[in-house]
Amino acid sequence: MRFTSLIVELIRARPRLVVWLVVLLQAALWLILPLLLYRSPPGDLATMLAFGREYQVGTDLGPPLAFWLADIAFRAAGNHMFGVYLLAQLCAVATFWILFLLARAIVGGQQAVLAILLTLTVTAFSSPGAEFGPLVLARPLWALLLLHSWQLIGQNRRNAWFAWSIEAGLLLLTTSAAIGLLLLIAGFALATVRGRRMLMSFDPLFALLVIVVLALPWLVWLIRADMLALPPWPAVADLSGRALHWGKLLGGLLLAISGILVLVVLNSGWLNRNPEETPIIYRPPVDPLARNFVYFFAIAPALAGSLISGLFNLDGVAGGAGVALMMSGLAVIVATGDLVHLRRQRVLRTVWALAVLAPAFAATATTLFLPWTGGTEVATSLPARAIAHFFGDSFERRTNQRLRAVAGDPQLAALISLDTGRPHLLLDAAPQRTPWLTPAKFNETGGVVVWRASDTSGTPPADIAQRFPGLVPEVPRAFEWLVTGRQPLLRIGWAIVRPKGP
Repeated sequence: MRFTSLIVELIRARPRLVVWLVVLLQAALWLILPLLLYRSPPGDLATMLAFGREYQVGTDLGPPLAFWLADIAFRAAGNHMFGVYLLAQLCAVATFWILFLLARAIVGGQQAVLAILLTLTVTAFSSPGAEFGPLVLARPLWALLLLHSWQLIGQNRRNAWFAWSIEAGLLLLTTSAAIGLLLLIAGFALATVRGRRMLMSFDPLFALLVIVVLALPWLVWLIRADMLALPPWPAVADLSGRALHWGKLLGGLLLAISGILVLVVLNSGWLNRNPEETPIIYRPPVDPLARNFVYFFAIAPALAGSLISGLFNLDGVAGGAGVALMMSGLAVIVATGDLVHLRRQRVLRTVWALAVLAPAFAATATTLFLPWTGGTEVATSLPARAIAHFFGDSFERRTNQRLRAVAGDPQLAALISLDTGRPHLLLDAAPQRTPWLTPAKFNETGGVVVWRASDTSGTPPADIAQRFPGLVPEVPRAFEWLVTGRQPLLRIGWAIVRPKGP
């Protein structure tokens, strides 16, 4: 009898079990790793929680749904980041399971497993997924939209309209790129015969009504804030720089799917010496419309998102790399053919495991070893809990009132806003960004002003001293990093603005 590995047999016999195993293992990895390594939230997560604590309908950071959910998860976990990290991984698990359902409807269950395994190697779904936010929440919503769009266009299942409209409305409340993503779906539907036939009914009108009702508060806020205008178009002299920026974004997307490219090359037939011994994963023939559907949504979001970001000089791909590359694994499986040969299985398994685990090794090395190479600061090594507790407790001891607001250095102030009392965050350099608290209100209710101290005297920077005249600095407080290495202690200067009322 020909020997076949247990993994191949599991893919053939129990595809859903394989999907659940690999997805849950990756989610557990990126749930445990931040809890062990991160002493402060990654990226802008602390600022996002400070904004979510106010439950504003809209801010300059975008639609509100992700901010609200992050604050709910943070409070439900007893003001601990575990709740937010868990929410991020629940989004990841939901994304991959929904993507598996879509792939199973197009290429069958066995090859759908291969599509999920390839997608897991995309770096956008690893360490960036621990930083919950609009880009992470948009992934399961976009996956649901793709699944129900295929059910509507490819399978003519009209009962999917209601779910599609709910998901579209929630996506509009999640990311500013939602309008562009919905336009891509509408464009594909109009470009196909079955899509146009699907639109020739009253169902799209009812779906549009549901979307408007869900997104109405956000749309009203946009109108009142006068934020419906498009960013200014670049000048002709800036086009070459913007084109270079676009090229860098495309290069970043290619780098994110490098694991898929390496696996495809290693599994190619021209490197195999014994073609008759390779196991085969079979699928029924793919509908030509399904093939076009997969290719379109594997390429269009990446091209459109990178082009918009390059044109308007945005930091990342519009909608996020996770949304742009979600269909990349399935596109490779569709392009492979009805028979997928698994050549050099040991090599494939090793490379796949390295591609999945490499971001975790990189995050560990960055946290533990980077501080020893020089004075580079690791943002997740700031002792957030110790910082927040010290300033909250100091203010309460001095004034006999709980800390109600914090201002000064935006990064440090955002960390202090995560204290048990959840003080308000004031971005005093740009107070219009935090409309729930004005500088006058801050001076009335009192609070703490913090900054990074460069010496033991704790003199505040000139800009902070100008915005808070009469500030009396306290003795700077030093905090230890998670790994000190060659870095000096984190020294924070601070001052108390005493409440004016009783």
